[in-house]
Amino acid sequence: MKVMQKQKRIFLSSPHMSGNEQRYIQEAFDLNWIAPLGNNVDGLEKDIAEYNNIRGAAVVVSGTAAIHLALRLLNIGPEDTVFCSSLTFVASANPIFYQGATPVLIDSEMDTWNMSPVALERAFGEARENGKLPKAVILVNLYGQAAKMDELMSICDSYGVPIIEDAAESLGSTYKGKKSGTFGKYGVYSFNGNKIITTSGGGALVSDDEEALKKATFLATQARDKAVHYQHSEVGYNYRMSNIVAGIGRGQMEVLDERVAQKRAVFERYYEAFGNLDGIEFQPELEETMSNRWLTVLTIDPELTGVSRHEIIKRLNEDNIEARPVWKPMHLQPLFEDVKYYPHEEGNSVSDYLFEYGLCLPSGSNMSVEEQERVIEILKGLIKI
Repeated sequence: MKVMQKQKRIFLSSPHMSGNEQRYIQEAFDLNWIAPLGNNVDGLEKDIAEYNNIRGAAVVVSGTAAIHLALRLLNIGPEDTVFCSSLTFVASANPIFYQGATPVLIDSEMDTWNMSPVALERAFGEARENGKLPKAVILVNLYGQAAKMDELMSICDSYGVPIIEDAAESLGSTYKGKKSGTFGKYGVYSFNGNKIITTSGGGALVSDDEEALKKATFLATQARDKAVHYQHSEVGYNYRMSNIVAGIGRGQMEVLDERVAQKRAVFERYYEAFGNLDGIEFQPELEETMSNRWLTVLTIDPELTGVSRHEIIKRLNEDNIEARPVWKPMHLQPLFEDVKYYPHEEGNSVSDYLFEYGLCLPSGSNMSVEEQERVIEILKGLIKI
């Protein structure tokens, strides 16, 4: 009996090497700089800062670590609250708990799928009435699309509250000509294996406050005081990126704009196939912004398309193709069940809607056109056209 060979796996977003990473890694070996410091760490920080037109960067082991350091730099502790986007990966919010602070979750809006200025304004209004403003706002640029930065920054500035811009998914994106991640007091990038560029694992904290970044680097290297012996006056972390991993990042930074173009080309092919169909709505690209389209995401109306999001994911998986729902909002997670949540409007939670109907399609920059056509043909067979 002939056994059918399974088709090659198509991942949601797999690592895509440039070919130059090994040169930087070899250089680290040649110089014997294998530790969490060295020429590649310095070089990657310089590359990130220059690319984003910002004064400095500190590379660390993850985007989560970068958010945690930002909270430390803002002296956030157990008596404080932090507003945070609800529709995101848990790493955006977890560091609030690390500091013993209390998160308050803010809904999204449909124009960007990101933090709702309407909900944020309402949350600030109630916080002012209660006499306890948040110490920071963590806003997320979901799937590569920038949030409504003008509106959100205006609100935060009016209350004197700093922004931590979680640009983990939006490196290379722009808002009115300015790079995503450079609007807040601190910006955060992720170089996890599925991101637009990767160091296998890693992240960066960026800021125009160079003194604060020096403090972040100090905290990320176990907060070791300047002394001949090992002396520590405050709590630190083992968060510094290694010189080997940073070498991967240097090779990846060389092709970042190319990766953005490839991701956007993947989106355009999906949009050409399904953009005009009733019941399918792609994540919008706000006017005067450019999304890196890290993932192509859309909503599926089962009544109009004749198929549910769950059925699509199941059918693609049967063909060895990875697809996923959009992030489950934090306010629906057991971990955050006792946390205050502000929907976009009373009785209208946009995050709930996007989670119920949202779908992430395979969007790797290294997907071949043939592989993408394989996904498209399966979807066409399922959707009522």
